[in-house]
Amino acid sequence: MRTAFLLVLLFLLSTLAITPSPVAADAASESVRDITGRKIRSGVDYYILPVVRGRGGGLTVGSSRNGTCLLDVVQEQYEVSNGLPLTFSPVNPKEGVVRLSSDLNIKFSAATICVQSTVWTLANFDETVGQYFVTTGGVEGNPGRETVSNWFKIEKYEDDYTLLFCPTVCSFCKVICRDIGIFLVDGTRHLALSDVPFKIMFKKA
Repeated sequence: MRTAFLLVLLFLLSTLAITPSPVAADAASESVRDITGRKIRSGVDYYILPVVRGRGGGLTVGSSRNGTCLLDVVQEQYEVSNGLPLTFSPVNPKEGVVRLSSDLNIKFSAATICVQSTVWTLANFDETVGQYFVTTGGVEGNPGRETVSNWFKIEKYEDDYTLLFCPTVCSFCKVICRDIGIFLVDGTRHLALSDVPFKIMFKKA
């Protein structure tokens, strides 16, 4: 009787040891969804829109703070504007859907007056205002040390989403991990690193 009890106990313990936590598995594989509840697909055009209305519209490109041809990522002035469509490219090119907490490139699907890439990147620290801004001109793909500033993540924030800069494409690189929020410059709402997350949603273009 004692032997049978021990065998049952060992079986149960071994089953628990090899069974992954359903919560952890779901969190690791959870897909980002658009406003209709459908999974966001890599390479498909979407608009990034604010959850909080009345403070501007979707995301687009705007003049840089120093007048150069690098175009910053900014919010449209009027909430009726969806901004420019974007695509998402996961670090794993075989991944067909966009997942939470995974590294990805974000790219505007539009040409600009500047002959440059429209891939998002984190600009160097702006000492004039003491801020890191999100701008364009990044490199798509090729994860590693040279492209570490071009990778962003989508995270859950309450019942919505937010953007995060915390790249993990370089295991030995020292990186900043911060939410992306809104920073006003001369009345224009720029995307920048912030302690106040910018709550967003996604609409298929």
